[in-house]
Amino acid sequence: MNVLIVNINAVYGTSDKPLPFKRGAAMSVLESVSKAFIRIENGIIAEVGSMKDLDTHADVTINAENGMVLPSWCDSHTHIVYAGTREQEFIFRIKGMSYEEIAARGGGILNSAERMQNVDEDQLYEQSLLRLNEVMRMGTGAIEIKSGYGLSYESELKMLRVIKRLKEQSLIPIKATFLGAHAIPKIYQSDRQGYMTLLTEKMLPKIVDEGLADYIDVFCDKGYFTVEETDTILEYGSKYGLKAKIHANELANSGGVQIGVKHNALSVDHLEMIEEKEVQALLASETIPTVLPSCSFYLNIKYAPARMMIDNGLGIAMATDYNPGSTPSGNIPFLINLACNKMKLMPEEAINAITINGAYAMEMNQELGSIEVGKVANLIITKPMGSLAFIPYAFGSNHIHKVIVRGKEI
Repeated sequence: MNVLIVNINAVYGTSDKPLPFKRGAAMSVLESVSKAFIRIENGIIAEVGSMKDLDTHADVTINAENGMVLPSWCDSHTHIVYAGTREQEFIFRIKGMSYEEIAARGGGILNSAERMQNVDEDQLYEQSLLRLNEVMRMGTGAIEIKSGYGLSYESELKMLRVIKRLKEQSLIPIKATFLGAHAIPKIYQSDRQGYMTLLTEKMLPKIVDEGLADYIDVFCDKGYFTVEETDTILEYGSKYGLKAKIHANELANSGGVQIGVKHNALSVDHLEMIEEKEVQALLASETIPTVLPSCSFYLNIKYAPARMMIDNGLGIAMATDYNPGSTPSGNIPFLINLACNKMKLMPEEAINAITINGAYAMEMNQELGSIEVGKVANLIITKPMGSLAFIPYAFGSNHIHKVIVRGKEI
């Protein structure tokens, strides 16, 4: 089917020279075409041009009504498959309890793990599908989903099977990440090696045999998994053909960045606590640092130094970390506001971080993340606005007019 999007004020995120991801000063550049149209054939971008040169017909015409067109958001770090909510922990935080104190009282990841054991797989799927549809309506056109709230053989497989069902049914592409190393479950608190063995010798072979994961992840941080344990888990993952991702340096300068770089991790995520040595390690690698500003907002913790990272030549991705405990939101327009307001990114930098760089962090940059001929037509049409800065400026409003997935309005 041939689709035309016409009367576009400006198309942003175009590219004449495709890059794997944007780094340093290039992150402030968001290429555009003014007064434009986009032609889509069978869900793929076929042409981006000026309205004055438009001389073609289409099966379907979508009127942008002088709005802007952006690549859909590429959310490379989420935990949207979970059972139940944790608003009581929100109350605990209002009363002054820390993340670690809540975890010590049975909250946090272990709370979600207990709920996961008691939920039916079909119920889990239905809950998660609602969240997936919610974020799609807010412009998300590609997403990564992690396990990690199971922390047992049966529950981790349950989560990953639900993610696989979502993959099969979803209009947007999904990457699955095995995060069994999210925390040490209660029954293994005095037997860490026993849980390591369960992860590496029982869970991993079954997960790979059933094709349930694209990546493997570890929470390498204070109070969770050590650098040595992370090294071992990622070695096993590599043997089974799973590329690495890392939760690193959220609570302390843990060494997670360096171990991620050692294992050629696709991304190292969180990074609220990093210093010059971590920046240098990342500069010498193809690993992309991923910041999660809405986690910092929700937990009232330090924001990752995204401005410093970009100024030192790094490219960064940005993601929501949508999860029941520390970021119960997949609202990327608000995420862009946080990146600008709290991390001092320019709007163009924030948008590049959540589009082309987010796509790279999921190995989707050849298909998504920018508006180029040959890429999938997952797009956002905004309401009319004076500039891109209006998105983070008026952060409480819905600026999305239409969401396009594979050339079709949803």
